[in-house]
Amino acid sequence: MSPGKSRKSDAAKASEEDHLLVTGGAGFLGVNLADRLAGEGHRVLTLDNFSRLHVEENWEWLRARHGARVELVRGDIRDAPQVEAAVGKAAAVFHLAAQVAVTTSLQDPVEDFEINARGTLNLLEAVRKSGRPIPFLYASTNKVYGRLTADGETARRGERHEPVDPSLEHGADESRPLDFHSPYGCSKGVADQYVRDYARVFGLPTVVFRMSCLYGPRQFGTEDQGWVAHFLISAITGRPITIYGDGYQVRDVLYVEDAVDAYVRAWHNMAAVSGRIFNLGGGPDNSLSLRELLGHIGQLRGDVPEIVHGDWRPGDQPWYISDIRALKHALRWEPRVPVAEGLARLHEWLETRFTPAALPTKREVAL
Repeated sequence: MSPGKSRKSDAAKASEEDHLLVTGGAGFLGVNLADRLAGEGHRVLTLDNFSRLHVEENWEWLRARHGARVELVRGDIRDAPQVEAAVGKAAAVFHLAAQVAVTTSLQDPVEDFEINARGTLNLLEAVRKSGRPIPFLYASTNKVYGRLTADGETARRGERHEPVDPSLEHGADESRPLDFHSPYGCSKGVADQYVRDYARVFGLPTVVFRMSCLYGPRQFGTEDQGWVAHFLISAITGRPITIYGDGYQVRDVLYVEDAVDAYVRAWHNMAAVSGRIFNLGGGPDNSLSLRELLGHIGQLRGDVPEIVHGDWRPGDQPWYISDIRALKHALRWEPRVPVAEGLARLHEWLETRFTPAALPTKREVAL
């Protein structure tokens, strides 16, 4: 079977009693993934502690679309017995639940570790103890590479920073050395390596996606995480945007529909990707700087939001673009939604939900 086919392999088939477990299933990526899986006819169990605003809205949207095909466990991945029960009849585990912000990890490194590292280990142990080869797909981060480029290793060209090293023409690939920078990078990196090692040592079918910046509908971004949506929300509501650093820092961005497709293809083809780590992002063709995003917003809205400048934040990368060639080759996958189209879709969706009078405070906005 070709990796591009939507039909599941025998290893990925679920019985009528089994469910697909999506941790963080009421969050941004989780709810979009659960929607895709339920739409394909699978029973989906979402495990989420509902710690962020708007996940209730996401869950109600999912339930309205799929009814009894989706189930909810209000739980926490730090609760090992609860995790073990959820994994009990799982045909696959899509592990997306996490503490997702560098800034939050700096405020409470211990809680960050308990959620990201210990929580992931709880899930891996539940799968190992089940005695079944349950596919385990993990959402890691590009922050495991640290700052990536040192001072003097990037040069400003136009509205963006770019690396001087020509070997980075296609982006940073998976062979880059790990260089955790920030408690968040450490906790996600620890989990990243545990997931890989459980494939090598215990033979579990696992795959790691080191994700770049995702964006799309059902994302309620803040300046700490989900910056594309945060910029658009600020523009819609008339609030100023704080740019930390010089604004020329570059990221590749990936529309959530394309990210979901990568997870589903990997699950359908675990034999081909088990034990592997992939960078998952938009790649060089879907990259932009903060200043370039402001230009897109100006085109969408006819004006540019007020800008406030702040100092660089710890662990911030002047440049990061994912080299996604390995994933393209393994799964015949590629991003299909270009940046301009994806931004227009997200802008349209956010306009139905945010007005200046209705915007929650910064602390209340969900990631």
